[in-house]
Amino acid sequence: MHIPHFPEMALFQTDIEIPGNQNQQGKVIVTYNPPSLTDTNPNTAIGVEGAGDIPPLQKPKRLEIPLQPDTKHLKRFTVTMHQSPTKGYDMGAAYNDWFSACFGYRVVLAYLGTNTRSVLGTLAPSKRNNESWWSIWQQELTLPGKSNKLLDRWLVPLSLAYLVLNAVSWCHAQIQAGTSAVQAIALTGAVLAALWSAVNLFVTRRHEARIGFADCAPFLVISQTSVENVSARLTGGEEMDGTKFRPNIVVSGVESAFEEDFWAELGVGTGGNVRLLLTGNCVRCQSLNVDFQTGKMGVGESGTVLKKLMKDRRVDKGARFSPVFGRYSFLGRGSVGQRMRVGDEVQVLRRASEYTVTGEVDLRSLLVLGLS
Repeated sequence: MHIPHFPEMALFQTDIEIPGNQNQQGKVIVTYNPPSLTDTNPNTAIGVEGAGDIPPLQKPKRLEIPLQPDTKHLKRFTVTMHQSPTKGYDMGAAYNDWFSACFGYRVVLAYLGTNTRSVLGTLAPSKRNNESWWSIWQQELTLPGKSNKLLDRWLVPLSLAYLVLNAVSWCHAQIQAGTSAVQAIALTGAVLAALWSAVNLFVTRRHEARIGFADCAPFLVISQTSVENVSARLTGGEEMDGTKFRPNIVVSGVESAFEEDFWAELGVGTGGNVRLLLTGNCVRCQSLNVDFQTGKMGVGESGTVLKKLMKDRRVDKGARFSPVFGRYSFLGRGSVGQRMRVGDEVQVLRRASEYTVTGEVDLRSLLVLGLS
């Protein structure tokens, strides 16, 4: 369920309670804030057949969900988001009934667990960067710890040479054992091809970026300056609610609005030890117009945000009819296990000279910049 089609989802807020030690269980806390009884907004939010206005309730409702539920007795089923399927677990009647009562129609709460799904289109870094199998293997075989550039450079060819020499030695042994040269060479070639296909598939799959229930990427980066630009477009002193852009990384101190359109890589923290690879634009929809107080499409200025952005933010040639706000991002491979914190310094490590085009892979426009 996505908020532009089910705007009543805006009435739910979530929080996470992290366990203090191994003996405690974490929680996801969901609060349902019903719309005001005096709401006279004529718009209705019909998400599925038979769904009408959300029943007006006077008091908020609260639900606690285990952060890591036991999946042994949960039904496993397929969840598809944007044509990218994965598996999830049906959390059962206790949770489904609570949400169904709030929505006014039947819904299912799904738990992801350890399942993942494929990244859409060319958003994955390996696809956006058009990485070759050689580059992928080189990254997989890079030794941990401090990198030795000379060894890292030759590790892949040395590994392949070692594999080929062993294959030749095995082929020679087969011939010595009485197998004809033609049969030995054919058998060796078949074994090598099968081994190569299996290992290359494993390495490529291991290198591939994967996501869970996130929309299109693990991170969405925006700038506070761009949010302020949208606020300036609204009349009557109304300010744009930045949470409607659904970012999980907001960068402040950016000189000009929408500068992030051209960010290709960011370094976060001391020395830029966390690398964020920005691979594509976030094209926007009716979710920007949702009123979080009523769970319906906004009226007045709050209901015109998408239209206002349409005037000058349709900058992605691959999505001509949708405005762009923010960038989808993935964690650089060497940054796994690192931490980002609120207040960390952000450095722009790479910029693009042209707008990213959704669905198009072209690195010719990338410019490499120093740490500045």
